[in-house]
Amino acid sequence: MRVIHWGTGNVGQHALAGVLADPRFELVGVHVSGPAKAGRDAAELAGTAPASGVLATTDTDEILARRPDCVVYTAMTDNRLMEALADLRMLLAAGINVVASAPVFLQYPWDVLPADLLEPIERAAAEGNSSLFVNGIDPGFANDLLPLALLGTCRYVEQVRCLEIVDYSTYDNPSVMFDIMGFGRPMDETPLLLQPGVLSLAWGSVVRQLAAGLGITLDAVTQEFQRLPAPETFDISSGTIEAGTAAALRFEVRGMVGDRVVTVLEHVTRLRADLAPDWPQPARTGGSYRVEVTGEPNYTLDLAMFSDHGDHNHASLVGTAMRLVNAIPAVIAAPPGIRTTLDLPLVTGTGLADPGRVPPT
Repeated sequence: MRVIHWGTGNVGQHALAGVLADPRFELVGVHVSGPAKAGRDAAELAGTAPASGVLATTDTDEILARRPDCVVYTAMTDNRLMEALADLRMLLAAGINVVASAPVFLQYPWDVLPADLLEPIERAAAEGNSSLFVNGIDPGFANDLLPLALLGTCRYVEQVRCLEIVDYSTYDNPSVMFDIMGFGRPMDETPLLLQPGVLSLAWGSVVRQLAAGLGITLDAVTQEFQRLPAPETFDISSGTIEAGTAAALRFEVRGMVGDRVVTVLEHVTRLRADLAPDWPQPARTGGSYRVEVTGEPNYTLDLAMFSDHGDHNHASLVGTAMRLVNAIPAVIAAPPGIRTTLDLPLVTGTGLADPGRVPPT
C-alpha cells in the first residue's frame, strides 16, 4: 500500500515511524509545512534508522503526483481549521484515502459540523471514491471503541461517561497549551477552547457517536467548565505558569435526552498533580482514561498509558499515531465516505507481534 505522510509534529513523527516500520506500506512521500524540514530524510524526521531515501517536501502537487493509496494526515489543525478542511477535500477528491488525527469533530460529524462544512467533504469523498477516518485516543479509541465494547455487554444503560484525567505539564505545544486551552492566561480571559459552543463542536462527536451506538437520538448537547488558578509560579514543558493564572481545567460535554444526561465526555486537566485534589484522580500517576457505565451491570474501566521511551503524554501520542497507521488497510478497503468506529471492522494489530519482544508461549 502506497502511503504519503503529511505533518511531522508531536503525533506525526510517531505515525511516520510506524509507516516506515510496517512492511505492508511503501512510503512514497512526506509533506511538511515549512522549509526547515524540506529535503530531510523521512527516517530522520521520525527519529529512526536507517535512512529511507524518501525526502520531505512542501510541494503539494509533487506529493499528489505520486498517487498514493492513502495519506496519513497529522498536520496541526487547531489554528488552521479551514486550511485543514481544504486539504482533506483536495485529497479525497483526488481519489486518495485519508486517515487523520484531526479535525477531531470528523470522528462522527453528523449533527455536529454545520452542513456548509460537512457536505463539501462528503461530496469530495464521493467524487474521488475515497474514504476518510479521523481518530486517535481522545477523540478516539478511549471514548468510542472501548465504551462501545462495554455497552455491548449491558442489559440496559442509564448513562455512559468517558473521562480523560491527565497531567499536561509535559505536553510540549505552547500554541495548544496557552493560546487554545488558556493555561497560563488570566482567569478572566476566555481562551478559544472555552468560547461558547467550541467544546460541543470539538467533542460533540464523542457524545453523538455513543448515542448512535445506543440507537438513540439526542435532544441537545450542552457544555460546562471549571478552572482553577496556579497557587504559585512554576514551569511546564511549554513555558511558565505565573501565579494566579489558569493551571487546571475541568469540563463536560453532555448528550441530553429530555432532561436526562445520557452520554458524557469529561476532561480533567492539571498542570501539577496536587492541583484540584477533589477532582477525579487518574488510575496511574500522570494520567489515564476512564469509562463509567451506569446500568445493568455497572462498569468502571481504567486505561493507563505509559512507555519505556517516555511518560504518559508520550504514550498517548504513540497510541494516537498508531490508531491511524494500523487502520490504513481497513480504510483503503472501506466504502467511500466518512468512516467511523461504528462501521469499520475491528483493527486488531495484524502483523505487529515482534518475536524478539513477545515471550514464547
